[in-house]
Amino acid sequence: MSQSATRWTAAEAFEWAGAEYAAQGVDVESAMDRLGKTPLSLHCWQGDDVLGFESADAKLTGGIQATGNYPGRARSIQELRDDIDKAVSLIPGPSKVNLHTHYLDASGSVSRDALEPKHFESWADWANERGYGLDFNTTFFSHPLSESGSLSHADAGIRAFWIEHGKRCRAIAAYLGKRTGQRCLLNHWAHDGAKEIPIDTLGPRERLAASLDEIIKEPLDPKLMRDSVESKLFGIGSEAYVPGSHEFYMGYALTRKIMLTLDAGHFHPTEAISAKLTALLCFMPELLLHVSRPVRWDSDHVVLLDDETRQIMLEVVRADALDRIALAMDYFDASINRVAAWVIGARNTRKALLAALLEPVSTLKAMEAEGDGAGVLAARQEALTMPFGIVWDRFCETRGAPPDRAWIEDARRYEREVLSKR
Repeated sequence: MSQSATRWTAAEAFEWAGAEYAAQGVDVESAMDRLGKTPLSLHCWQGDDVLGFESADAKLTGGIQATGNYPGRARSIQELRDDIDKAVSLIPGPSKVNLHTHYLDASGSVSRDALEPKHFESWADWANERGYGLDFNTTFFSHPLSESGSLSHADAGIRAFWIEHGKRCRAIAAYLGKRTGQRCLLNHWAHDGAKEIPIDTLGPRERLAASLDEIIKEPLDPKLMRDSVESKLFGIGSEAYVPGSHEFYMGYALTRKIMLTLDAGHFHPTEAISAKLTALLCFMPELLLHVSRPVRWDSDHVVLLDDETRQIMLEVVRADALDRIALAMDYFDASINRVAAWVIGARNTRKALLAALLEPVSTLKAMEAEGDGAGVLAARQEALTMPFGIVWDRFCETRGAPPDRAWIEDARRYEREVLSKR
């Protein structure tokens, strides 16, 4: 090429990329349109290390940890909302915000078995001003009555406290769904477990099932809220036994006709949730995914554009299941700029989804049906070197978010001007 040749403009690069994908039978505009209609639920707890605002001396318990002490942690609801707003401005596409109950807005102490929709009214007001949807979570950890378990506890009085908490969370979720006009997904995760394998492994599971049955007993409008249950393999202090295992919650969700939550970090290191999706879709109308990144254990590292994240989104798109699978983020890194952590993980999740939407699925399925295994394998590998990044930058531009290489300076500026002064 001559030294006098000019560089392509962004528009010219996108036109070329579109032509390359069109030659493979892929319409990039349709892929971007579908991505732009898929909400991603952003977890509020990345901004303050899962501490919440129940008390000034809150401590994180329940077999989970947020490691690091990077400056700038949100210390109030207003600071957290400001940080979420900044993160959302750097993430292209529609956002929801996922709340835990200990992020309530109340002037005084409120017991978790006395929570009401009014304690989240300002969250609904804020979300409506910005066009965010809201999701919600029961919070069975970080509480004096949760030290030895919650819904599976042998003490009936302690179980009753947490059952009432769950009931009130359902009412709040329905309220949030009604206020925002977007269905609120209520996720139930209990940290209950044991450091050593108990003699009685059945009893805690029977109590857990009975407690959940009591919580979800009242029918609520599924257009406003839906219940989902989340399993986990182990946690700190519950390394040997967790009553709420994958098998337990899969059976529970199937028999109670509620949603099942799959968290990318809640399984054995040799397991992958991408391998479970279509098996579950045969029997469940909807699933909730918590996109995270385990490093040898459920360490909730910031999501990367790694093989498993890409494979998860490929499975979702290949199964034509975007309308059946809700996407939410779940990680918390206190060792780096927390706003940047939000953005990196969410942008990588959206990138993985865009890459999946740009795969020539129909062509690949046709070749597979014809027995052309070599053609399928070759096309899948060649898709990895297609000009996906150019399409991603165009998506960012059309959705009002900075492209790659540009957003990080905005996050650094926010750190200098806001986070570093806390």
